Amino acid sequence: MPKNTTDNFLQAIKKYAKTQKTAMQDEVRQLKTERLKEAEEKAKLDSQRLIKETLNEKRSRQTAQLAKKTQEGQRELFVARSAMVKDIFDAAEKKLMEYTISDAYAEKLFANAKEIADLFDGNDCVLYVNERDIKYSDKLTDLFQGNVKIESDATIKIGGIKAFCESMGMIADETLDSKLEEQREWFVENSNLRVL
Repeated sequence: MPKNTTDNFLQAIKKYAKTQKTAMQDEVRQLKTERLKEAEEKAKLDSQRLIKETLNEKRSRQTAQLAKKTQEGQRELFVARSAMVKDIFDAAEKKLMEYTISDAYAEKLFANAKEIADLFDGNDCVLYVNERDIKYSDKLTDLFQGNVKIESDATIKIGGIKAFCESMGMIADETLDSKLEEQREWFVENSNLRVL
C-alpha cells in the first residue's frame, strides 16, 4: 500500500476516532446532564415530601395540643359553671328553708293543697309532705272531700306538698324541691353559661 494511502487511511481512522470520541463525550455529557437533572428532580421531590411531612407532623402536634388545651379549658369552665350554679342554688335553697318557717309558707301550702283537692275532685289520695309539715295534717285533710292519708316523705327536703291519686293514676307535685329543680334546669338552659 502506498504511503500516501496509508496516511490517508490513518488520518481517516483518526478523524473517525476523534468524531467518535467527541460523540461519546457529548453523549456522556448529555447523560451526565440528564442524570444530574434526574437527581436534582428527585432531591427536589424528596425535599418537598420531607417538608410536607414535617409540616403535617407539626400541624398534627399543634392540633392535638390545641384540642387538649381546648378540652382542658372547657373542663375548667364546666367546673366553674357547676360551682357557680351550685352556689346560686344552695343560697336559694337556704332562703326557701327560711321561708318554710313563715306563716306565708303555711298559707301557700294550704293553697296548693286546695288546688290539688280540686284537681282530684273527691277521689281518695295520699299526701306527701316534709316531716316538719306533718303538724298541718288536720288542716290539710279538711281541704279534701275523699279519704286522705298523709305521710312524711324524706325526698321532700325543703317543703311543699305532693299527692298521688291511684284511681286517677295522677301525681301532683307542688313541692318547693321540684320547683327549685325546675328553676335550676331553666337557669342552666337560659343563662348563656354553656361550655362550647
